[in-house]
Amino acid sequence: METVESNTVEFDYQKTLKDRNTHFVDKFIKVEKYINRPLASLIVRAVLNTKITPNGLTYTNFILGILAALLFSRGEYVYFILGGVSIQLSAIVDCADGMLARAKDMCSDYGALLDLFLDRITDFFLVVGIAIGVYSATLDVNLLIIGLLAAGLLALQANLFYITKRLLNNNQTGETGEARALMLLLMMIFGVTDTLEFAVYLLLVGTTINTVSSLVYFIRLGNKKP
Repeated sequence: METVESNTVEFDYQKTLKDRNTHFVDKFIKVEKYINRPLASLIVRAVLNTKITPNGLTYTNFILGILAALLFSRGEYVYFILGGVSIQLSAIVDCADGMLARAKDMCSDYGALLDLFLDRITDFFLVVGIAIGVYSATLDVNLLIIGLLAAGLLALQANLFYITKRLLNNNQTGETGEARALMLLLMMIFGVTDTLEFAVYLLLVGTTINTVSSLVYFIRLGNKKP
């Protein structure tokens, strides 16, 4: 009697995890490890043997992130809650795309870079959306200016980060996963608790520190090179 081979892929949680060197941030932040990845694994289990692709999840993550930005920009508490929920769902799906790629042996440079590309767009518009929403809710122009400045610095620090990686010939991805996961979780908390103005101040402080430290680190690298 002939046996029919099954194309069903068995879910292996350990296989879905990324094999990477531990970034120092990972020692202190565990949002992705203990919250996002376990929840993302439920998505991966559900779609593992379907036609849904890792890149399909990446686009879903992007749509949820932009939706969150639009919801936050409305400036009303109910939209802050919905925006917070949407951005946390985005963070979970952001874990699921890579986990699905590893589970189905579909990892690719394009997929990894697509994820980075869309995440950077999401982050920028998310902070802009929060700045507009907080201004609409408070009519405080200073908060609008601070929020837009934070959005610009967020984009700048990302550029400095990847330029530094280029100098070091570092092609690894995912080092900032835990830091980004914490940022999005805090945005959800601030949205749900109607305290997004604190998120604006925190973003400005965080992006300023990261930008300055990245610049100093890059200059020090240059001084060490012959």
